[in-house]
Amino acid sequence: MTTVTQEAFLRDFHARYPAATVSAMGRGKTPDGRSSYEILRDHVEGHSRVLDLGCGDGFLLELLAEAGHEVTGVDLSNADLALARQRPSLADASLVEGRAQELPFSDSGFDACVSHMAFMLMPEIDRVAAESARVLVPRGRLALVLGSGSAGGTGGSALFRRLLRPVLADVPAEQQMPQLGDRRTRGREGVDEILTAAGFAPVEWTTEPLDLGGSAEQVWASLSTVYNFMPLDPAVVKSLEKEFLAQAAGLADTDGRIPSTQNIHVATTTLTK
Repeated sequence: MTTVTQEAFLRDFHARYPAATVSAMGRGKTPDGRSSYEILRDHVEGHSRVLDLGCGDGFLLELLAEAGHEVTGVDLSNADLALARQRPSLADASLVEGRAQELPFSDSGFDACVSHMAFMLMPEIDRVAAESARVLVPRGRLALVLGSGSAGGTGGSALFRRLLRPVLADVPAEQQMPQLGDRRTRGREGVDEILTAAGFAPVEWTTEPLDLGGSAEQVWASLSTVYNFMPLDPAVVKSLEKEFLAQAAGLADTDGRIPSTQNIHVATTTLTK
């Protein structure tokens, strides 16, 4: 699948569903009580100028700005950037429509780069790594939150994947979404291969369960904000939602809360040059 096709799909998705990633993950908490966004914020503490690759609606940038960082964001989606520009704390931030493969910034202009659930979706990922290295100062920091795909996940998350699998198997080829990103970004070895070739040290890598439990409707809202859904017939999605809500009721604890976790990977590294 071509880079143009992948990026066109991503633009179209985020035009239809701006702030989709925050809607899916913003309320999730890891065992220490932090969100995945707060984890990235904390990993670049002490680094003044921070670039967010795939900044979306600016949720992470806002956390960084409130923590005292000088922030810049780049994203493919005009719709998401429009939302980011509405955040008062980002009034003075540079928010740029652009590609991480061709960053419109000068060499050594940032002390750190972050990316939340975007690095693994980007085509030409080796160019993304090289561009990240180019715009960082020597010993600059890179911190990534990456999805784990179908690996791990419990409760509502596991139920959702089980129900979704046969639905996607029946989707006609012309309705299937394009393959997004580079498969190497799904594991530590592949991410190391990509980043060390660009001049970064081997990554520090952790896997965290993200708690997205809540009411059945909340869990569905978090899980159903997925790229696979965009090409599906709305009637198919509605039928899947009905089945999920019916079966999720059987997972509820004594307070009526549906448990649901999904795993995220956190990769951090430093530019060696």
